Amino acid sequence: MTVTDQEQMAVTPDARPPGASQGIVGIDIGGTKIAGLLVDESGTILTRASVAAPASEGGEAMADAAATLVRDLVARASARLVAVGVGAAGVVDHATGTIRAASATFVGWAGFPLADALSSRLSVPVSVENDVNAFLLGEVAADRRADDVLGVMLGTGVGGAVIIDGRLRHGPHGAAGEIGHTPGYSDLVCTCGQVGHLETLASGTSIARRYSERVGDAVEDARTVAERARSGDPIAVEVFASAGRAVALACASAATLLDLPRAIVGGGVAEAWDLLAPAIEQTLRTDSPVSGLPLVIAPARLGADAVALGAIEAARRTLVTAGERP
Repeated sequence: MTVTDQEQMAVTPDARPPGASQGIVGIDIGGTKIAGLLVDESGTILTRASVAAPASEGGEAMADAAATLVRDLVARASARLVAVGVGAAGVVDHATGTIRAASATFVGWAGFPLADALSSRLSVPVSVENDVNAFLLGEVAADRRADDVLGVMLGTGVGGAVIIDGRLRHGPHGAAGEIGHTPGYSDLVCTCGQVGHLETLASGTSIARRYSERVGDAVEDARTVAERARSGDPIAVEVFASAGRAVALACASAATLLDLPRAIVGGGVAEAWDLLAPAIEQTLRTDSPVSGLPLVIAPARLGADAVALGAIEAARRTLVTAGERP
């Protein structure tokens, strides 16, 4: 992405002509890429773009990259920026927009005041959510039917989020819904160092690792395992079945505890829904919630846009709370 001198200038709510559309930008900050999109007042996506994430260079570098992306999106759409929403990897203090904890992939990320850093660069309100929380907000906003729902993100790891009575539940430490690190699913060591977490069976990393160990041949990622499963490889099919069963059990446990009728599953692994669904459906027939009411476990609908769109929804809610029109 080429950045002009004009785009390097601070973007303010009045930086565009009065007749310009009001725009909200949603940003999805990951370990390798920062993706963003801009929507107008009606929620229509006007433009999108992405840049490489300088995760190894520290929080200030990440904020610079994200701010530059926002400026580019605003310039492309000729919009008047009113707010920015961010879905960021790590545990987030949503009240302050500070990153509380993060993986070793992100240098200088834990403790970084991301909302303040972006707001000072862009001169608009900035809301920051954990990326899986943002994913669920985006999916529910698109669905408009789910007031009580669990979100599960199956990617490099496994993340989770929960909405109860239409409100995102953060918990006292910002970690509510983190279903990926609940125990009892295997005897394998998790990336966090503990044993048996859901992530050991259902993440893309674990799917590739377990298949490689079974066949004695290293594969690059879960996508390769999925291709082999669809070609009839019984070990690949079994690995995905184990993942699907674990996901269903985790969702059923959460649904029983919180009386949730619906779970939405997203992330790269969920793209292989055809391989996960048979085990999910079979498990729900034998291990359904104690309420006796059906639990619907469905794939996400928004794909790669979910986090950014959910971040926009968080920004809209912040504006409404502040008494401003989104």
